[in-house]
Amino acid sequence: MDKKISLPGDSAACASAEGQVQLSRENGALLNEFFNDLILVERHAQLTAETYFLSCQEFIRWAEEKKYSLKDFDVKKLFFFLVSRRENACSELTVAKDISALRAFGSFLRRRGLWSENFALELDKPKASRALPAVLSIEQVDALLASIDTKKPLGVRDRALYELIYSCGLRISEASSLLVANVHFEEGIIIVRGKGDKERIVPFGDVAKEWLLKWLYEARPELVGNAQVAEVFVNSRGKPLSRKGIWKNFQAMEAKSGVTAKVHTLRHSFATHLLAGGADLRSVQELLGHSDLATTQIYTHVDDGQLMDYHAGYFPGHGKEK
Repeated sequence: MDKKISLPGDSAACASAEGQVQLSRENGALLNEFFNDLILVERHAQLTAETYFLSCQEFIRWAEEKKYSLKDFDVKKLFFFLVSRRENACSELTVAKDISALRAFGSFLRRRGLWSENFALELDKPKASRALPAVLSIEQVDALLASIDTKKPLGVRDRALYELIYSCGLRISEASSLLVANVHFEEGIIIVRGKGDKERIVPFGDVAKEWLLKWLYEARPELVGNAQVAEVFVNSRGKPLSRKGIWKNFQAMEAKSGVTAKVHTLRHSFATHLLAGGADLRSVQELLGHSDLATTQIYTHVDDGQLMDYHAGYFPGHGKEK
């Protein structure tokens, strides 16, 4: 399966080549094989595989410019590549992603016999500063959801969709791929297929249940008709609703409500509100589908920040020199 991707660049953090990246036939074929290996053998998620593909595409392009053969690489040459990335204004986060990609590529090249060992494992990732995720208050979430006009079927769909994203802390991809067969009203749960094709069980609240029932049994049949569509959420033509569609519809809600947010902000808010309400970190980790607890721990910092804001409001002079 050939995969031809135009290098998107990292406009905010990294100056890179524009347009289609031209590689030698041999290296292009090797890169396509690497991509297939990531999906079929290593079982990486599609988005992860594409990210690694793009990073390694840039790496091979650089190697060809320098007249380096992939067979002759060592740690020093890999380091020179990372230096070139920094010189092109790549952020620390981008370089860290490059290193993850090179480690996966190095493993592939070692298995192919092109490298005697995975030299990329000797690279140290930069400690990239991670911004705290934006979080909405409960009042802001209510304002967003209340801005949806539910007089028409698509409005009912959007209310059910974003209620469910907030109630279950879903990623956009998880919401768009949710199957009707995986919604269980009696138990009040949905079965979500997340990153790496991993499934998890997530409960949903009463409000989400109310709108989901209205969507599935009243509004959705008007759009789907007699067609058999496995996905819960569909567009105006009765076809599965895409991630782009979810994002565009949310932008309209944002403009109408006056609340600045992204779809993913609902997921961040879900986690933060759970922790603020007394949920333990491990439970939130399971609900979000995080493989690493450290990823979930960032939400504890968000809540700490809110507590600091509350404290500053009630004790504005505390801790200051008088």
